[in-house]
Amino acid sequence: MIDVNQLRRGVSFTHDGNLYKVTEYSHNKPGRGKATIRVSVKNLRSGSNLQITFSSGDRVEDIRLDKETFQYLYDDGEFYVFMNTATYEQKQLPHSVMEGDHYFLIDNMELELLSYEGEVLDYILPKTMEFDVVEAENAVAGDTATGSTKEVRTQTGLKVKTPLFVNIGDRIKVNTETGEYITRA
Repeated sequence: MIDVNQLRRGVSFTHDGNLYKVTEYSHNKPGRGKATIRVSVKNLRSGSNLQITFSSGDRVEDIRLDKETFQYLYDDGEFYVFMNTATYEQKQLPHSVMEGDHYFLIDNMELELLSYEGEVLDYILPKTMEFDVVEAENAVAGDTATGSTKEVRTQTGLKVKTPLFVNIGDRIKVNTETGEYITRA
């Protein structure tokens, strides 16, 4: 059991029989009375997001998620299939868990899967990834003075705003947390 004052972004815990991961944390101390702790959480099983408010001094059961490195194999239409490179064991991750991050999945890439009691619940993407540009708008001469950007599409379908000099065939580096262009690779 941990005190709710110890909840921070990324901490996983159980509450009312559900598994949650903290996405945002705020502590509010009014002039009088007890402090309140408001956390935005993601339900690790259903993928839904909600806010929970605790009183200072409340306690929740923290959980430890097992972290293993897996290789992405393929999408079977309902699940993303991964393989443990050490044991060749395969695990499936429902589409609802990945949400919009499926654009960051490249065949044979390695990422960390988080599981609780054998059930895969979450994942950790690398901070940055490189992608090939397969579609890009044409830049117009003279637009460079304003710091303009254009939208390009990568081999996975990810759309990224980039500077005008990025063309089809270029390799770009993207921040996976924000989905923003970093540099040409």
